[in-house]
Amino acid sequence: MRELTDAKVIESVRKGNQSDFEILVDRYKNKAFSLLCNMLKDNMEAEEVLQDAFLKAYYGLNNFKQEAKFSTWFYRIVYNTALTRLSAKKRKIEKEMTSIDEDLNISDNTYPADSEKKELSLLLTELIDKLPPNYASVITMFYLEEMSCEEISEVTNRSISNVKVLLHRSRNALKDIVLKSNYTLEML
Repeated sequence: MRELTDAKVIESVRKGNQSDFEILVDRYKNKAFSLLCNMLKDNMEAEEVLQDAFLKAYYGLNNFKQEAKFSTWFYRIVYNTALTRLSAKKRKIEKEMTSIDEDLNISDNTYPADSEKKELSLLLTELIDKLPPNYASVITMFYLEEMSCEEISEVTNRSISNVKVLLHRSRNALKDIVLKSNYTLEML
């Protein structure tokens, strides 16, 4: 059965041989699990997300147009499922932190005053404005809009690797501006 291509296995599954999907599971589970462990830093959670991704792939198999390789399509599902889990985890943590703050009635002295937040926001906007437009847009989308590299790739019509390179260069440029302008004390 190893000599079957992904396309033949998919064709078989589409014809009703549901058990053949296990061939694809066996083929891709280890690499996908490794990717998820690196992203999620939790083996149990990685297993759950992997199962979700395989279910999404199975139920979405009829929508797979085979314009790309199955592995690429499947890893996109794995990656997006992991991002969704990370995003949900982040929202849960933020909600818990807000709840803890409210329960403890933390005074306003613990957090920067609104005027300080506005100053910091203005400073950040000023720094971003000093970046070239392509750097500023990537920094804004990634950090302020909290978009993934894939989403930025779709928006900017650039490859994901190009977005990552651009993001890296943008960070370095922003760091240089902060250091050259002696903003480091103001940022603290």
